[in-house]
Amino acid sequence: MGLWAVADTVIRQHGEGIEYFVAERIGALALAGDQDGVAAWRQIAHRVARLTAEPPSRADA
Repeated sequence: MGLWAVADTVIRQHGEGIEYFVAERIGALALAGDQDGVAAWRQIAHRVARLTAEPPSRADA
């Protein structure tokens, strides 16, 4: 499963609590010394942010 798919899945599973879940996951991996895991979840966090961002508003001209 690609990182975009993981991001989409955790968004669906955790909804509005997604930021907390991802931060908790990164923290747990960091405490365990899993730098590869931290790097992967930071990439997932970036994708989550992109997927959950509101689209830019268009100024009426």
